[in-house]
Amino acid sequence: MTWIDFTVLILYFVVMVAIGLWSMRRVKGQEDYFMGGRGFGKLLQTFAAFGAGTGAHEPVTVGRTGWTSGLSGVWSALMWLFVTPIYWITGVWYRRMRHLTLGDWFVERYSSRALGAAYTLFAIIFYMFYLSTMFSAITKFAVPLLGVEAVGGIDLKFIIVPIIAIIVILYGVLGGLEAAYYTDLIQGVFIILLSVLLIPFGLLALVREFGDPATQGIMDGFRIMHERVPADYFQLFSGPSAGEFPVQYIVSLTLLVLVGIVVQPHFIATGGGSAKSEIEARIGLVTGNFLKRLCTVGWALTALIALALLAGNVEIAKDPDRVWGVAAREILGPLNFGLVGLMLACLMAAMMSSADTYMIVTSGLVTRNVYAAFINTKADDKTCLRVARGAGLVIILGASLIAITKADVFGQFKMAVELPILFAAPFWIGMFWRRATKQAVWISIGFSVVFFFVLPYLLPVISPSMRTNPKLTQPTHVVTTTVTRKATAADVAKYEGWLKATNEARSTGDDDLLKMIGAAPHEAILKTVGLEPPLATVGEMIAVRSKSGGKSIFWRDGLQATGELAFETVEESREGITHTLVQRATNPHTGKGSFNADFLVYLWFGVDLSQASKATIETLRLPLRLFMPFLVLIIASYLTRRQDDESLDRYYAKMRTVVDPDPEIDRANLEAAYANPAKSAGRRLFPKTDWEFVRPRRIDVVGFIISVGICVLIIGLLTFLASIGRP
Repeated sequence: MTWIDFTVLILYFVVMVAIGLWSMRRVKGQEDYFMGGRGFGKLLQTFAAFGAGTGAHEPVTVGRTGWTSGLSGVWSALMWLFVTPIYWITGVWYRRMRHLTLGDWFVERYSSRALGAAYTLFAIIFYMFYLSTMFSAITKFAVPLLGVEAVGGIDLKFIIVPIIAIIVILYGVLGGLEAAYYTDLIQGVFIILLSVLLIPFGLLALVREFGDPATQGIMDGFRIMHERVPADYFQLFSGPSAGEFPVQYIVSLTLLVLVGIVVQPHFIATGGGSAKSEIEARIGLVTGNFLKRLCTVGWALTALIALALLAGNVEIAKDPDRVWGVAAREILGPLNFGLVGLMLACLMAAMMSSADTYMIVTSGLVTRNVYAAFINTKADDKTCLRVARGAGLVIILGASLIAITKADVFGQFKMAVELPILFAAPFWIGMFWRRATKQAVWISIGFSVVFFFVLPYLLPVISPSMRTNPKLTQPTHVVTTTVTRKATAADVAKYEGWLKATNEARSTGDDDLLKMIGAAPHEAILKTVGLEPPLATVGEMIAVRSKSGGKSIFWRDGLQATGELAFETVEESREGITHTLVQRATNPHTGKGSFNADFLVYLWFGVDLSQASKATIETLRLPLRLFMPFLVLIIASYLTRRQDDESLDRYYAKMRTVVDPDPEIDRANLEAAYANPAKSAGRRLFPKTDWEFVRPRRIDVVGFIISVGICVLIIGLLTFLASIGRP
């Protein structure tokens, strides 16, 4: 990076802090701080949803999965696509709640202040993990750009993470949600730049490097990309990774995020709660998230361009999380126009636009659902604002600490995505079923905590023999697939990069896996940089090997084999150009880490998972996590005392009352609804039952159908762009 790049970064930081100082003067009370006075229109709501929903970890994650899985790797972020039409419906919910925090909703619906406090604890833990993925991603991106791993003997992450945290704290704590939204508008533009900037420059770099710049242009870059990258890397629902993102895994992830997204704490604000009216809430939430989906298309295309241009890069061979950073440095660095600094500012914008909103939402939960609810019930607005500004520090500091101690971006993200199952069932059931009780909610949460988060760590402590039990420690079969095809330029470059990375690891001893497990150097290096690619020249027939399986079913951190690995052949077949060898490990193994307790259900029912792929195992983790909390909550509700009808009548009457943009008129409409709940009950689909579904309006149906159509168009756009230049 040059002085121009650092100047761009400094100017960006100065503008963010200036907006916080300007917004601080406009904050008069809690509604101003936590909801910006509920006065935001379509533009700010759109970029708030876009900014809060787009994290710095996502471009980095798509870069990594695109490098390893080709176009199908886009599903590591595009799994949210088919959830987006649901936002047309949910945007109305958050606006009609008329709350400052989602914890307030749990307090009102279940008449329990304690549930509001429990939800606050969940929000703190959830955002610490979720934001930590973004801090980690920034570090992965910045190291290649800055060209150093450490400064003065201090690891770079110990410098970068605190700097970003301080900037976010400054403008977010000072200005509240209004400052977050105005900065999100600016940062949204930066995120869009981040998503498209590398594409034209990357295509031109392909022409400069492998074509004729005098006679060829950007469109020829697409052709060169297809020439250099194997054809299977351009498949959307499969690819060279032997099914890292097969259809069933995509469907399961979509269901998981659909169930859990509604209880992510920031949705009470960016999901529509801070909008002027219901239409602003809907349009802002849906449009903002479709913008993100379009950006995801750009990230996927960038990953393929990087693969074509940098297949032999040693840094990426050792750590695919660095794809984005290395690509930015190699493509934009030689231009020397401050574009590298701009790219780093763009990724920081993606992180900071999420962090500021998460921090403010969490501070609102701590202030309203813990401090004002239990500690100082008579606190005035000024006191609550002071507490809020202090509470926001907790989430940022916690996320920074996790990011510094962990470095697995996708692993941290998956952990964060699974946490909302604790409160998802109480939310969905409580929205539509009067019979759900607070006692049943506590039982459901307790079950989920114990079954999914406590037992995995506790069971191996209670019964250490589980770690060597043959039924629980047999790895899945190892499947070696060999495809015979013509070598591309990327294949040749990948071998060169693999060889350099392997030699470097051997000569420097820079092999974390070797240090951890004490394996033989060659074995550890293979696990670090992957299988040896075939050595060949372009156009020569090569045998491309890929291995899958050999994974633990029950143990989160894998298995440790006793002695040297030995295998016996289970099955061998050949079909066309593909040869498949299935082998079973014959060694005893020891389980490591926590235990997948939910997989005992499959064992009890006699389900054979020995031939399951890694993606299938990940998929099978989801059904139980999705449906068991719902089942427990419904059964427990029938076994516990009903909630009083008066509070439920008021709640459901409010949720059936359309929001008026004028606060005075809206309050009057609510009072009328409270006085006569039966008047709005006529829209119920199932009258005289406990179900509170209402008849959809024309705007509900039309908007949902249009949103589904846009999803199809985005898939079509991605497929079309990936096909440009195909021979």
